[in-house]
Amino acid sequence: MPQIPNWRTSSYTQTETCVEVADNDPAAVLVRDTKDRDLGTLFVPPTAWASFVEFSKVVKI
Repeated sequence: MPQIPNWRTSSYTQTETCVEVADNDPAAVLVRDTKDRDLGTLFVPPTAWASFVEFSKVVKI
């Protein structure tokens, strides 16, 4: 049975101009836009999300 998404934003976010992430389901990480939550949800495999998070820690733009 899928988990009910536990949506959260980054602790670094000061406004609603970010994305929300729900990573409490072991089958998928969900990502959505905070400005338009009904626009859609991106489903990402947990291993791909973990790789993205690690990559974002080393890449500074």
